[in-house]
Amino acid sequence: MMKKLLLLSFLLLSGLRGWCQDPQFSQFYANPLYLNPALAGGALAPRLTVNYRNQWPALSANFVTSSFGVDNYFSRFNSGVGLYVLMDSQGLGNLKSTEVGAQYSYQLQLNDVTSLRFGLQGAYATRTLDYFGLTFGDQYSNTGYNGNPTQEPLVQNGIPQVSYADFSTGTMLYSDWYWAGISVHHLNRPNQSFGGLESAPLPMKVSFQGGLRIPFAGYTYLGNEIDREKTISPAILYKKQGKFDQLDAGLYVTYSPLVLGAWYRGIPVKKYAENINNHESLIFLAGYRQDKFSLGYSYDATISTLGLGSGGAHEISLSYIFEPLEGKKRTKRRSKELSCPKF
Repeated sequence: MMKKLLLLSFLLLSGLRGWCQDPQFSQFYANPLYLNPALAGGALAPRLTVNYRNQWPALSANFVTSSFGVDNYFSRFNSGVGLYVLMDSQGLGNLKSTEVGAQYSYQLQLNDVTSLRFGLQGAYATRTLDYFGLTFGDQYSNTGYNGNPTQEPLVQNGIPQVSYADFSTGTMLYSDWYWAGISVHHLNRPNQSFGGLESAPLPMKVSFQGGLRIPFAGYTYLGNEIDREKTISPAILYKKQGKFDQLDAGLYVTYSPLVLGAWYRGIPVKKYAENINNHESLIFLAGYRQDKFSLGYSYDATISTLGLGSGGAHEISLSYIFEPLEGKKRTKRRSKELSCPKF
């Protein structure tokens, strides 16, 4: 009973007042359309991405998030387009969100080594709060659970639902060896409250992405070694939404076709309250990339006060890049593929 009461309190606080933040992915570059609208068409070819994340599976109030994305680049117009679907489930599926978004990006070739991309995004989201499987105070007596239907007004009014439009933008500057981008989501701060009970604007989320791509071994020009990537890529992702902020800092080691990664998530020098630190997790990644196909798995080891008993977080990413629709045709100044990692 106690777990159900805690779960109900969590849902009411997050659902009715809108005290929530965006879902997050540890393999943020494996979900480019969710990270920054400027990354639409970044593979310079048709691309399909699939992502799945299960956070805190050992708790009743866990988070399960899935996303699907397709995008393409049209070199004739120096433009990329993308479409993604994001589905988020909280608290055993009682609080669900679905978002469908479309993106457009434009790429400028500043010189032979540097490119600049701009992106816009429009999305439509729906949130529902389902009381199925929960019990309420009027279903209990001195002898325990009586099994009678609840008369709770919130339940009698049916499943609450709210829908809203959402707009975002972003930019990305990159070359063969570095990248730096900024994205701003929820520019219009849509209202997430159920039934208009209270205004609950979704805070804008501002994020900065950046990193380096550093070769750590030369080539002998024997066999297929020329096509084998050997790099170290330190990278960061800083996010701020409302009064909360967070930093992911770490690196990728690529020895094609294998990729290994490790990050720290949190801000060690900052505390949100006395005796509450800002350490969130240590993240470990193993990835495989061969030709046009990429597969990655990562695990978040929780180091906050929630502890390892939460089950951490498991995340899987899949990506496939198809042959360009435009064949071998190229513009006079060939566009460069984004240098940021694939996981």
